[in-house]
Amino acid sequence: MKTKISAFIVLFLMAVGVNAQIDRSKQPEPGPAPKITLEKPGEFKLDNGIEVLVVENHKLPRVSYSLTIDNKPIREGEKAGVSSILAAMLGNGTTNIPKDEFNEEIDFLGANLGFGAQGAFASSLSKYSDRIIELMADAAINPLLTKEEFDKEKEKLIENLKSQEKSVDAVAGRVGPALSYGKNHPRGEFVTEETVNNIEFGDVLAFYEKYFNPNNAYLVVVGDVEIGNVERQIKQHFGKWEESAGVDITIPEPNPNVQYTQVNFIDMPNAVQSNISLTNNVDFKMNDEDYHSVLIANKILGGGFGSYLNMNLREEHGYTYGARSNISTSRWNASRFTAGAAVRNAVTDSAVVETLKEINRIKTEPVDSKDLANAKAKYVGDFVLALEQPQTIANYALNIKLNDLPEDFYATYLEKINAVTKDDVMRVANKHFKTENARIVVVGKGSEVLENLEKTGIPIMYYDTYANATDKPVYSKPLPEGLTAETVIKNYVKAVGGEENLRKVNSTLMTADVTIPGAPFKPKAIIKQMSPNKFSMEIMAEGIGTLMKQNFDGESGYMEQQGRKIPMDDDTVSSRKSTKGLFEELFMEPSTIDLDSKTTIDGADVYKIKLTQNGKDSFRYYDVESGYLVRTEETNDVQGQSVTTVTDYSNYKEVDGVMMPYTMKVTTGPQAFVFETTEVKINEGVTAEDFN
Repeated sequence: MKTKISAFIVLFLMAVGVNAQIDRSKQPEPGPAPKITLEKPGEFKLDNGIEVLVVENHKLPRVSYSLTIDNKPIREGEKAGVSSILAAMLGNGTTNIPKDEFNEEIDFLGANLGFGAQGAFASSLSKYSDRIIELMADAAINPLLTKEEFDKEKEKLIENLKSQEKSVDAVAGRVGPALSYGKNHPRGEFVTEETVNNIEFGDVLAFYEKYFNPNNAYLVVVGDVEIGNVERQIKQHFGKWEESAGVDITIPEPNPNVQYTQVNFIDMPNAVQSNISLTNNVDFKMNDEDYHSVLIANKILGGGFGSYLNMNLREEHGYTYGARSNISTSRWNASRFTAGAAVRNAVTDSAVVETLKEINRIKTEPVDSKDLANAKAKYVGDFVLALEQPQTIANYALNIKLNDLPEDFYATYLEKINAVTKDDVMRVANKHFKTENARIVVVGKGSEVLENLEKTGIPIMYYDTYANATDKPVYSKPLPEGLTAETVIKNYVKAVGGEENLRKVNSTLMTADVTIPGAPFKPKAIIKQMSPNKFSMEIMAEGIGTLMKQNFDGESGYMEQQGRKIPMDDDTVSSRKSTKGLFEELFMEPSTIDLDSKTTIDGADVYKIKLTQNGKDSFRYYDVESGYLVRTEETNDVQGQSVTTVTDYSNYKEVDGVMMPYTMKVTTGPQAFVFETTEVKINEGVTAEDFN
């Protein structure tokens, strides 16, 4: 059953746009490099080992406290996820104050308090400083860790993992580090449902006792305070925190870089874009003598809008919305250089070639004087701007301690940035940007991108979504002799209830919970349909009202957002008017459908049908075993852009003799909307007036 949600979601994503024009015809004249004088924070140390840094700033009546526990990277192994659960549990009450009372007091004070697995942050008006530091210390030293909270947070973590199963970005973020560092390295391991299910309540308590302690702790205080009062407060509230037995953490060596350039391909059949990331490990620390040169080299290569990568992949070729590079630092020999972008399937191979080209360019050609000057100016501007924040002074002082930096590291920062030469840029690029020993991790739809990737001549290794080596995917399997597209469609009709039952369906009313990535609320959708082609959808959120509405009465329609109605364009109206009923398969002409292939989706065999209507092709996938429709795929022009929308259907349930999909995931570009149906009514609750 096609609900026509795809076009609605595309319009929803494209509804708001921002376009700014600025004059770049003139290069600003650089001013003299500012002289940097950094205030030195006040310092003292508690008997239990906590080092305290205090930056007094009396411009605003506010204060903040940042607690950092400087442990080495910790490998969680078969219980990966235990630190995430602990972080979610901390800061929700103490053994002295119940959870609700604790949170209510934080709100009453207008304060903020949050915890991680190895740190915490609190802020408030300075007049409440004594109470907020008391609450922070109580939550750190006497956390309310209960079995009930553990069970709730464990379940939430599992649900979050399930929601990411088909996320290309989530898979790329998991597989890239695992291949680079190794799955047994703290920076390469990842959390799975299996590892979370291995975690018991006692594991969380043990992790807290072992790693959340003052042994390696730093507390940074910034704001409208006096160091004498701060010292009294900290000693009173944090001085009672007892040291724990020292823990010897052994960090394994990361995987070595590969011996030759290679593509590491991960097949994601639902991907509408490819995630490309060229990466190699580096031994790079903040106290390296080349630190400032590497910053400039990366800025020119892929650190901003005008960088080599972005100007090529975005501006010149239009492959992506943005291409970037990054090089991280690590005291523990666990840093990487990465460069890449999310690109259209059709240009995946070209984007790989152009990425290599730009990295090799900065390694072999002196950078332009203008590019070098712009990169330096950007760092100078950002550095000076950051100094306006008192938190910056504290962070710099903490960085000096944590990274074994010279005391004048930040005082001489701009001097060293401005001293970087073209030769320095080329030298460090050759040292750290290892195209000859790089993995090019590509997560994408293999059936559409592999053939052209193979033509690049770069060797391809295959991995699954959990970084396990695997065989090359098989995308087209032999079709049964005599099978036709008409047979597949008839099997679907039979599977979902039979032609007689489907033709009795004159209207449907569906209510669904909607998941919108990044939204701080949980919307609901009401979807109404009436034969042959009337359609209405409204998405609303509690306390907000209607977020979006779409309506089609059979002849014309509109989309409404924030009270503004936008008439449907002619193509959309034509498409909707051509609909002949609520179940498209009942009305498909043999001349419009073609059996394309037999392939797989999430490990299950499916038949791929090409449907041609109004001169446009779309694809529908039917499960070989059940006969159900499991996916549709269509490409439309939206505001001058070609947008591919993939809709996945699952969790079929019987309603009045008809099998209906209760879960629907609509993916357009990097966005994915999930509809979880809570109720379906057939032939009730819908009238023609609903579509006016």
